[in-house]
Parts: sequence; C-alpha cells; structure tokens
Amino acid sequence: MQSLRSRAIIFLLKHRHWFSLKLKAEVIDFKTPIRQMRDKVEKSAARMAKMPEGMEVVPADMQNPTGEILRYKDSQDDRMILYFHGGGYVMGSVKSHRGIVGKFVKGTGFSALCFEYRLAPEHPFPAALNDAVAAYQWLLDQGTDPSRIVFMGDSAGAGLALATLLALKEKGLPQPAGAAVMSPWTDVACTGESYKKTDPLAPKGSFSVYGKYYAGDNDKTSPLISPLYGNMEGLPPLFLSVGENERVLDDSVRFAEKAKKTGVDATLKVGEGMVHCYPVLSPLFPEAKEAMDAICAFVKRRLGE
Repeated sequence: MQSLRSRAIIFLLKHRHWFSLKLKAEVIDFKTPIRQMRDKVEKSAARMAKMPEGMEVVPADMQNPTGEILRYKDSQDDRMILYFHGGGYVMGSVKSHRGIVGKFVKGTGFSALCFEYRLAPEHPFPAALNDAVAAYQWLLDQGTDPSRIVFMGDSAGAGLALATLLALKEKGLPQPAGAAVMSPWTDVACTGESYKKTDPLAPKGSFSVYGKYYAGDNDKTSPLISPLYGNMEGLPPLFLSVGENERVLDDSVRFAEKAKKTGVDATLKVGEGMVHCYPVLSPLFPEAKEAMDAICAFVKRRLGE
C-alpha cells in the first residue's frame, strides 16, 4: 500500500504550480523557450539538490565530452559508475545532477563519472550518443576494467545509457558489468498506452516536443534513438525502476519483457502510485528510499563489493 507521506508529497508536486500563483500546470510545446527551461533546471538544482557532506568533486581529465568525478570519503576509482544525466536530451547538466549522483555515490561507496553530452535541438542525434560512447571509452583508456563499470541514468539519460549498450555491441566494444536505470525513455516515438497518463514530474507535451528535437530528421524508432526497438541479446544485467503513474511506464515494461526474451538478466521494479524518477526523491518518503536502496544494492552486486 502506498504510504501517506508519498501521497502527500506527490500531491504537492502535482500542484506545485499553485505556489507560483498559476491555475494550470505547465505544458511544453514548440514555443516553450529552451533557454528558459535550462535556466529553470539549473536554478532548481542549485536550490534543492544538495550533495551529501563529505562529497568531493574532481574535474575529469577528458575532453569532448568534458566531465567530473564524484567521490565520497574513501571511495576508490577502480570501480566506477558512469552516470547519464536526464533532461529530455534538451536540458540538464553535470552540475544540475550532482545532488542526485552524490546520493548514489554515497549509497554504493563507488565513485561516479558524470559527463556533459551535447544537447538538442542544437545538437540532435547522434551527438549525445557519440559523447556517451566517448565517455565510456575514456574510462577504458584510463585502465578501468569494463567488469568494474556500471551504467546509471535517469529519464532521457537512462534511455541514452541503454542505447549506448546497443552502440557498444555494434562497435564490438566490451559491455559494462550492468546498467541501473530510472524511468528510462526507451521509445522516443512515444507509442505506449502509458503516454496518456498524467505525471507531475513530466509536464504535458514534454516527451513529444523533446523527442522531435532529439531525433531531428531521423527515424524515432531507430534502435540507437529508441533502444526499445533494438536487439538486446548479449546485454549485461539490467535493473529498471519506474513509477506506476508515469508516461514512460510502458517504455520500461516493454523493454524489460523484450530483454528477458533474449536471455538478458533484467529486473523490473514498478513503484505503486509512483511518479517519474521517484527514487531520486529519497529519503523524502519510504518508497523512494526503498527504491534507492535496491538500486544501490544492484550496483554493489555487479561491481563485486
């Protein structure tokens, strides 16, 4: 049964526009200024996403893309989380996601590399994917064994992480030890029935607008854009977390089912009454903390704690 605390917090999130004296919730369309959305994300992160005490941020010695490593106390870099930040492929950054990534670094005891992939619409597909492959290649070039790397990501970043696994297969590069993704956007074509749902953390119109910006003139069902349509055979163990009440629910359910049919060890956790990327709301309510703990446990198992 869903906790009263989660119900209350999700209610406040759903009606957060009231605090700005607006009668209606935000709607995203092609007239919505990209720069305004990006600035809003950065300001919100600066206000709310505080990193755990004891976290160290170190610029990574990498270019194209740039990135940074988060370390917590005595965490070592021989085992690494490669984190793919969310933001619909059009916004979000390493800085905006420090608070989120920091929770997983603290929860697992492993350092994390977060990188700045290029954003749409200025840089549509395959810019972000190329940057993701380059970030993984940088870790390999540093001598990090692929069996000691786990991919993590949220929303569009989670979809990018799964697409990167497919790209590595195409390129003949080794797979990481696993991937733990939250509310992955695996179907940029938005064909699932769950896209009819209402989710307070993903404004109406957002996925269709962001999908057009990211795909550009390319087919939205291309597997490297929408990994749901790819051949998943040979992928490493996966952990997918998604909320029951969110638009990309079917993206996770369909991806997990398809992966299992090809022999992939895929675990799917659907949070009752939960919303988009709810684990990052830990420790605000018990369902989020439980999901965060489950993700951290998966990462620890895959990296051989």
